[in-house]
Amino acid sequence: MTKTPGAAPTKVGITLDRVVGAAFDVLHRDGIAKLSARAIAAELNVRMNTVMWHIRTKDRLLGLMAESIMGEVDLDHLHGDWREQVAELVRRLRQAMLGHRDGALLVAGTFPVEPSTLAFSERMVTLLFEGCPTRKSAAWTSWSLFYFTLGLVQEEQATPAAFHDRLRETVDAERFPGLHSVLEDYVSIDYSERFDFGIEQILQSAPTTKPRPRDGS
Repeated sequence: MTKTPGAAPTKVGITLDRVVGAAFDVLHRDGIAKLSARAIAAELNVRMNTVMWHIRTKDRLLGLMAESIMGEVDLDHLHGDWREQVAELVRRLRQAMLGHRDGALLVAGTFPVEPSTLAFSERMVTLLFEGCPTRKSAAWTSWSLFYFTLGLVQEEQATPAAFHDRLRETVDAERFPGLHSVLEDYVSIDYSERFDFGIEQILQSAPTTKPRPRDGS
């Protein structure tokens, strides 16, 4: 243990990377609702002031954790046409978030302007440039894909099984005939198939035209 005059004691080797790693340990064990500087300090067996000195704010910590998840997405070795490559890219994003408890909720609640997050966005819009007629349509298609992925993974990670049972009990054919007729598909927990369907729908509906000059609008 080392001490600096006027500062809280800190353990040798406590770095920002170790703090973020401990934060993931807390997240995986207890979930995002119990993720706090105090819990991380207990995980590292240090004072809370030590954790706060490294992360400064909880929002910054969450941003760093989201950036870490985004950094797990392999941006290379994509094959096929632009639609197939975009679909594979967001599929890898989904897997990265599923690799962490509450991963989608964590990413959805942050806005990190960090290298890995920006690199993912760069790769996405660059691929969409190949098929979208304008830069605006490429940007907005990118957001549609990103938010769809976030939303579905949040459902996959957080929806209790009892929710589907309650829907089956509540949705009757007389009051909700349309919903009742599709109920089993509506409550499907085949999230991989639902994901592929949704991504295909977004990409097929995206406005397209022949490739245009990269410096066009």
